[in-house]
Amino acid sequence: MLKTMGLSIGRREVLTAVAGILGALVSPRRALTQGTKTRLILLGTGGGPRPRTASSASAQVILVNDEAYVVDCGNGVARQLVFAGVPLARLRHILLTHHHSDHNADYGNLISLAWAAGLQSRIDTWGPPPLEKMTAQFFQMNASDIEARIADESRVPLAPLVHVHEVSEGGAVTQNDRVKVTATIVNHPPFVLAFAYRFDTADRSIVISGDTARSDNLVKLAKGADVLVHSAVYFPAVDRLIARVPNATTLKQTIIRGQTSAEDAGRVAQAAGVTTLVLSHLIPADDPTVTDQMWIDAARTHFKGTVIVGKDLLEV
Repeated sequence: MLKTMGLSIGRREVLTAVAGILGALVSPRRALTQGTKTRLILLGTGGGPRPRTASSASAQVILVNDEAYVVDCGNGVARQLVFAGVPLARLRHILLTHHHSDHNADYGNLISLAWAAGLQSRIDTWGPPPLEKMTAQFFQMNASDIEARIADESRVPLAPLVHVHEVSEGGAVTQNDRVKVTATIVNHPPFVLAFAYRFDTADRSIVISGDTARSDNLVKLAKGADVLVHSAVYFPAVDRLIARVPNATTLKQTIIRGQTSAEDAGRVAQAAGVTTLVLSHLIPADDPTVTDQMWIDAARTHFKGTVIVGKDLLEV
């Protein structure tokens, strides 16, 4: 029996403490994981810009030590964050996959609304060009509101808080002692630059595909990831969707060349060796004849892991 600072410590307790220290030295990943949880919340899981009652436009948030990384800013993203219980003032990072409006419509609004909700900290944003121009034009469009709130409500100036980073190639995006973010270019015509993003933290690795046709680059990015959130189309139902959109005569061809079937999303997940495949950015998003089981069965044609059909506000 050992006595230290008035405490009696048995041999077993000493050995247990030593084992814990050695374990931390041998396995730094495990040591980093203690007290750390990376959370993924799907904010919007419907594909396309048309507003729907069943789902919101594309957005998700990854919380690393409660610091919010929002990937894509479809219409309503700020309200979805509130529904998810994520304080807007916790926003620190925004990443856009590409510049279709169902992915960027509320980019500027999210920044402005977070500021109105009490944000005083730096925000870093990443995405393809012309992100810098978009940001500047948003501030110009909303200058009257911003200036009035600074003058009347004693808010800190907004523009200096926002640091824009244009992404023009795959590779490292940002890294700190909690998370590493990596990008790759995916195949989503007509955009030359459309990105998928991978988040590696102490306890999880999460990949967000953005919109893409089946992509070998995405397979490489997602190798060994815990979770792959992949856009998906149920092609047998596309004709019914097209019938409701009479002002887009080539929409079907656009979907075919720029999106991934649920079956091929399963192929990508299997080739990458991921643990869990989450189908999101669902097309169609509001067809009652396409059941969750139909989505799952399609993905399981080629994927042997866990398949989840994305729902707004679902935490994975």
